Amino acid sequence: QVQLMESGGGSVRPGGSLTLSCSFSGEAFSNRDLGWLRQAPGQEREGVAGILTNGKTKYADSVKGRFTISRDNIGKKLHLQMDNLQTSDSATYYCAAADGGWKDVSLAPSRYKYTGQGTQVAVSL
Repeated sequence: QVQLMESGGGSVRPGGSLTLSCSFSGEAFSNRDLGWLRQAPGQEREGVAGILTNGKTKYADSVKGRFTISRDNIGKKLHLQMDNLQTSDSATYYCAAADGGWKDVSLAPSRYKYTGQGTQVAVSL
């Protein structure tokens, strides 16, 4: 059974940085596409960044150039480096894992079968 646990959320001012991490337990970490999703109050969950088993990445336009997703297949961890945070980035962020690997990165939440409990990110003055 796959379990994901996020850490690293918090409160920052606009322009600040945070690094989110996700610990994975279960099988076949290196054979799964991974991603970060987020959901703000009253809004639908959306894909922020995704990474394939071969390391190929994709970002939502709203975070491109500011966020960096990376994976550690040995330590079974997923990271999201978030720089130049804006108030619009405030949300609960979820680590996500697919049931396998695909040819192309997708940010659609439906791609990912497993998600963690989430960690909150608040960006405000």
